[in-house]
Amino acid sequence: MMDWTKLLQAEKTETAVSSPFRSAFERDYDRIVFSAPFRNLQDKTQVFPLPEDDFVHTRLTHSLEVASVGRSLGKSVGEILIKTNPRLTSLGITPYDFAAIVSAAALTHDIGNPPFGHAGENAISDFFRFHEWGNAWKPLVSEQEWQDLVDFEGNAQGFRMLVDKSNGLRISSATLAAFTKYPRPSFISNALPGRKSQKKYGFFVDQLATYRHLAKELGLKAVGEYTWVRHPLAFLVEAADDICYSIIDLEDGCTLGLVSMEETISLLAGIIGERFSPKKLQEYKSKKQKLSILRAMAIQQLVTETVEAFRTKEEDMLTGLFDQALTDTLPSTSVLGEISALSVKKIYRSQPVLEKEAAGFQVLEGVLEVFSRALYHKFHDSSRFSGQDRSILRLLPEGFPLGEDVSPYFRLRALMDFISGMTDKYALLLYRRVKGISIPGS
Repeated sequence: MMDWTKLLQAEKTETAVSSPFRSAFERDYDRIVFSAPFRNLQDKTQVFPLPEDDFVHTRLTHSLEVASVGRSLGKSVGEILIKTNPRLTSLGITPYDFAAIVSAAALTHDIGNPPFGHAGENAISDFFRFHEWGNAWKPLVSEQEWQDLVDFEGNAQGFRMLVDKSNGLRISSATLAAFTKYPRPSFISNALPGRKSQKKYGFFVDQLATYRHLAKELGLKAVGEYTWVRHPLAFLVEAADDICYSIIDLEDGCTLGLVSMEETISLLAGIIGERFSPKKLQEYKSKKQKLSILRAMAIQQLVTETVEAFRTKEEDMLTGLFDQALTDTLPSTSVLGEISALSVKKIYRSQPVLEKEAAGFQVLEGVLEVFSRALYHKFHDSSRFSGQDRSILRLLPEGFPLGEDVSPYFRLRALMDFISGMTDKYALLLYRRVKGISIPGS
């Protein structure tokens, strides 16, 4: 069984100067907020494309909301665990440490997502799977490395960004483990069935040793040669995300007129339960006010149910027996299922969202094509290295690995860092320029 005193270690992947004014876990949160990868989320799609309306969520506002819910979950769970594990108090651990870990990990949960959301992940994967300039790299990388490329995963990209020393984050081991919802690499062909943590992968092959060290340090239980059980607080990070996108995507869909007010009220009332009062709701005059109070009450109810679910499942989490989403075990689970089905039908498959996804495929394929072709010509087919290729490579960020001694996989990983870190608007602008659709200054 895993041990909370070990799971809450605050050791850094790199030594950091301690502070008397804030805990190591609070420092994690602050460093994330001030980091460039986090700032870029302000112009990345959540659901609706490049929103001009101030009420529609971006990845940044979504991440802040998930962190807020995560803080509430962490603090409430921390209060329970402090009472049942007196040794934590003797080590100076407080409920606020649990809150800080979960909120910091939640703040970063989408930090590795490329432009255009999940469509962007698919676009990158499809480029290497199907495009001639993606396929050209296959003979140059290992089978494990190729799996990373043809199955690009934002969670693994996020892990890479959090441990990358150049980003200056140096977050604590506990926060990094709480971030990692899928503690396995991509090349596992026999993922354990029925375990939510095996559904996707959480780190690339070149970070396998880093995660193995992290798991050993925190005492995370191995369930295979390359697979581990989740850090228990990762379940709270996942729940915070599930709660927010379920409720807030529905709110956005209603605000944009894709879902009726009547449907929205009915669904949220199903979560709120006895506390819902149609009469009191009518006291709020505007649609925005009504949605706001319903959203707040629904999230509060889901937080209460999630904390209780964690309390009952904690022991099984520590032994590795429990491995499913907490939001699949709540009294409100059936209503969340209804919201999910409605969101798929009326929101995620709405014309603006589908148009955004289609554009994302074109933009990322185009950008990947010109950069990967130029890199291939320079290092693997120099007779075809042209002036155009040379100009394209000059657009790569400072410090991009262009030395002869760099492996093809590492070079492609750096290219993925560059592209996945772009905002939606910058990716679109760069696509137009490298394709000659628009010219700077014109």
